[in-house]
Amino acid sequence: MKSLWHRLRTAPLFVFFVNFLLAMGVMSLCRFAFYLCNQSYFPEVDTDRLLGLMTAGLRFDLAACVYLNAAYLAMMAIPFPFRENNTYQKVAKWVFCVPNIVGAFMNSADMVYYQFTNRRTNLSFFSEFSNDGNIGKVILTGLFNYWYATLFFLLMVIFLVKCYYRPNREGKRQPKTWIYYVVNTVLFVGVVYMAVIGVRGGFGKYTRPLAVSNSMQYVKKPEETAIVLNTPFCVIRTAKSPSFVVPSYFASMEDAERFYTPVVDPHPREAFRPMNVVVIIMESFGKEYMGLFNRDLDDGTYKGYTPFLDSLFQQGYTFNYSYANGRKSIDAMPSVLASIPMFVAPYITTPYAVNTVVGLPGLLKEKGYYSAFFHGAPNGSMGFQSFAKSIGFDDYFGKTEFGDDSCFDGIWAIWDEPFFQFFAETMDTFPQPFMTAIFSASSHDPFRVPEQYKDSFPKGREPIHQCIGYSDMALRRFFNKAKTMDWYSNTLFVFTADHTNQTTHEEYMTQLGRYEVPILFYCPSDSLMRGRSQTLAQQIDIMPTVLSYLNYDKPYVAFGQNCLAPDSSKSVVMYNAPFYQYLHHSFMLCYDGDSVRSVYDFQSDRKLTIDLRGKALPIDSMEQRLEAIIQQYMYRMVNDEMTCRPQKRNEEK
Repeated sequence: MKSLWHRLRTAPLFVFFVNFLLAMGVMSLCRFAFYLCNQSYFPEVDTDRLLGLMTAGLRFDLAACVYLNAAYLAMMAIPFPFRENNTYQKVAKWVFCVPNIVGAFMNSADMVYYQFTNRRTNLSFFSEFSNDGNIGKVILTGLFNYWYATLFFLLMVIFLVKCYYRPNREGKRQPKTWIYYVVNTVLFVGVVYMAVIGVRGGFGKYTRPLAVSNSMQYVKKPEETAIVLNTPFCVIRTAKSPSFVVPSYFASMEDAERFYTPVVDPHPREAFRPMNVVVIIMESFGKEYMGLFNRDLDDGTYKGYTPFLDSLFQQGYTFNYSYANGRKSIDAMPSVLASIPMFVAPYITTPYAVNTVVGLPGLLKEKGYYSAFFHGAPNGSMGFQSFAKSIGFDDYFGKTEFGDDSCFDGIWAIWDEPFFQFFAETMDTFPQPFMTAIFSASSHDPFRVPEQYKDSFPKGREPIHQCIGYSDMALRRFFNKAKTMDWYSNTLFVFTADHTNQTTHEEYMTQLGRYEVPILFYCPSDSLMRGRSQTLAQQIDIMPTVLSYLNYDKPYVAFGQNCLAPDSSKSVVMYNAPFYQYLHHSFMLCYDGDSVRSVYDFQSDRKLTIDLRGKALPIDSMEQRLEAIIQQYMYRMVNDEMTCRPQKRNEEK
């Protein structure tokens, strides 16, 4: 019996299974640490619910561990006796340790990064920063600033290396007979088969490999999928650039157009007015940070961190219900400047980013406009420069054009204050009419302000709050300078944020609250463009709204709507992986691509606690319109029909 146990515990496959359990254990520890670091984002998850989510997560851990340990499995399972060689086993140890250490690093990093994206990181993260030469500095800064995540990662490394099971082999090895090869070949086939089952998530002819969307079946709210999933799984499962699939909700595109079409064919009653257009996209400026929209928070004592913007927004036209169409910076540019929402994957990182797209600068170029895009980061950062060119911007002004590295924050970009001054001064040299856009940068992790402003702004409850105060000051100085310039009074200013960021109030921690950003249209010379509207507004509405205000008269493609028009059919749509959120009137549908998963009255139930699905509500028409939007989007992306140029439609594509 003792001899049998010795043979078993020294068998390569037994060693593999023991170490595979070690890898699974590290995954579970990472999940628990992830929850502890982000507990405030899951206020409804109690102990019992957490145990259920962690148990469900084992399914995704199994798949991730199979992916990470595929090479190790092959080394340990092949039916040849050299597996027992000591040198071979030393190599096998590191073939096991290195991928699992990488997996632990991904999970540890997401303990922190989740606070900024509210979703598990996938491969689009690497595409987003693929052009950034400072990514190494960003990571190094994060390792120090978020020391607790770094410490946890190092503990996981020690745990993996020290607990790796490799038994000592004593005595002379016996020669192998044919039985050894037969048995181990059968075991090899069996283990490989079980590994495939682990990746697929089950047995059965129609079982497909586990996808990120499979996590939805274990959660009550979509944000809980972050607990069920693990980061290595999300990265690996999105390793291939997503290919959009055109759904068949409607038999033809003509049928879909009965419910929705993105083609806008304007017929203005007045002549085109060639006003300058300035679009300001602020990094991470969630609506929560503004006092104007949150008078009811903290028992009416909340002041916010944007005194200048609070005053500016009262001089223009804004919205009580306004939203981003994505959760990342690279989602914002297509949404704001080309009326392209983020569905399934960031447009810039998909294969369809090479489609012909005409954004706001390209459309206005036909009316004689000059256009320029400003971003204080190193040129090419996050793909902004190439996208700006693709939608018609004439010029790009980045860190290189600014020309003074003494104003560089050391990690991301030129500080907002000097770059906004550069923005105003440079615009003063442009021929009119012009269309410009600027993307700020200072309200970004690691949330620092210039040394001379170290104690100038309220620290608040989160690190980002003082940065919001600093950037608000930069905007005040920008407008003070712009007011002295000839082009100012003949300019339409548009203000919004790319996405939200760190939150401190439950109202902004819901799957809808995480998309609430301010939107403002401000024209100094138009006294009629004032007030706060109850109309729904979103980033993709900005382009059609601007064009309508200017009396633009040519057809174009936009997935948004003119939010200045008195139309009760306004709606908002965003993709909150793995499902769509569709807002109309006061209702929000959560739709997974096949059916409605939940319904909320987001105006009366701001914290989204009461699911109204099953009630007698007029949601059928909402579902049909959402399906028409999705089908139109996917069809036009796949078939490169994002403009109004003549196309030969092929329904069989």
